[in-house]
Amino acid sequence: MAKPSLIKIVIADEQPIFRDGLRRLLETLPRLQIVGEASSDEQAAAMVRDRAPDILLLGLPATGPFQLDALEQTLADGSSATRTILLAGPKAVDTFEVIAAATQLSARGVVPKDSPPDALFESIDGVMDGRYWVGRESVSDVAASVRKLETMRRRAWAFGLTRRELEILRAVVSGETNRNMAARLSISENTVKRHLTQIFDKVGVSNRIELAIFAAHHRLVHRG
Repeated sequence: MAKPSLIKIVIADEQPIFRDGLRRLLETLPRLQIVGEASSDEQAAAMVRDRAPDILLLGLPATGPFQLDALEQTLADGSSATRTILLAGPKAVDTFEVIAAATQLSARGVVPKDSPPDALFESIDGVMDGRYWVGRESVSDVAASVRKLETMRRRAWAFGLTRRELEILRAVVSGETNRNMAARLSISENTVKRHLTQIFDKVGVSNRIELAIFAAHHRLVHRG
């Protein structure tokens, strides 16, 4: 499929100054048309539905986990042709949180926020050409990161684990208590216990030790 003469883009980031700077940068190329700016997951989801952009440039906060449920529902229903590129912190491209976000949204690219402008433009063109784009310029690094994204996606699907369940699983492997998990994720301890029960049922284990061994054996948790 030929690329459109104008590439429609929605910019989403919680920081107004970053959005403004990104818009000004993208507008230096006449073939890139900014059709909306969003400051939250919900606003970005609404713009994807209403304005049907070719590209969603989604800036991730400095730390995760990231609240992307509204976007996940919009992008996963099969009706959207929008391709998502995540803009992550310079040292966060290969972290679990960013990989999980990319998996959750079926992102086509992950680009460090400190990349030079040409790298961002190339990532947009690459994604529009149907390719994945992860990192900056190294082909070998891009290929390895794409394999990592695809592997995590396949493993999550194979065991039916949701994004939240993967977060809980990682916390278990890290030795967190239910109370610590509940406080960090802003959920109740009962909710944590319910997630654990669902995880145990899905992967066929009966306790935390078995779950940690299972996760290590199947390499379900990658720390970047």
